Amino acid sequence: MDADRGAVPHGSSRARAQAREPARPLEGRTIVVTRAAAQAQRFTQLLEAAGARVIEAPAIVIGPPPSWEPLDVALGALSSFSWLVFTSVNGVTMVDRRLTALGIAWSALAGRRVAAIGPATADALREHGVRVDVVPAEYRAEGLVERLRGLLARGDRVLLPRAAQTRDVLVTSLRALGVEVVEVPAYATRRAEGNATRLGEVLSEGAVDAVTFTSSSTARNFAEMFSEAERRAWRGRVAVASIGPITAATAAEYGLATDIMPAEYTIPALARAIGEWFAGIPKRPGPRGRRSE
Repeated sequence: MDADRGAVPHGSSRARAQAREPARPLEGRTIVVTRAAAQAQRFTQLLEAAGARVIEAPAIVIGPPPSWEPLDVALGALSSFSWLVFTSVNGVTMVDRRLTALGIAWSALAGRRVAAIGPATADALREHGVRVDVVPAEYRAEGLVERLRGLLARGDRVLLPRAAQTRDVLVTSLRALGVEVVEVPAYATRRAEGNATRLGEVLSEGAVDAVTFTSSSTARNFAEMFSEAERRAWRGRVAVASIGPITAATAAEYGLATDIMPAEYTIPALARAIGEWFAGIPKRPGPRGRRSE
């Protein structure tokens, strides 16, 4: 028996109770989740399991692209592609929607190689029986390009179904490798309406401990709900948690420097990082403490 365990009486009911009790580093904390409503549940559950009070205030809404035609044409010609590259769970969801509408099974991807930008996207593909060949160690466009370098052959045809009006680094970098990239909009994001007043009130009251951003669009649309003066007024009291460096850079454009960012750019890792951050910070008295009781 090691020294630490030996220091606690074997029959101590208090010690046994503490061992059974799950860690709740976010007890008494209020966290704002800005993910789209359809995607917020898992993140909210993780934060609540750590003791947080969660305010779901979607900054974005996920919807169809301006036209389904480009995606439908591409899906009808799957046999012409060497690779399919998915950059989000949303892309997988919308491709599934169009495959169903077109009467095409996911098995039509057989013979194509498939890349996913991260584990959540890969899991979404596997749920449809798709074999995922590539998941980069760094879950962003730059990491995906580096992982594909050496796997893509000059002249390969790559289908990239993703959000409309997305940063073009992936397309540019892949084309620089000598492949043909067919980029088609699979979905579009727009700003969610109706949350600004409610959020403004809780932020000005000092009732929020952290605001979370899981994409550049959530950071941008959240920030644009408020004036620069409003953001500056509550910034010192509210931590900003961003899922990764691209999202953090977008938040910084609006004066929202990121305090919390996980090493792995996933929702579970972000939830853990928030818990670790607050575990070392004493709860402050005031409106937040009263509201969270």
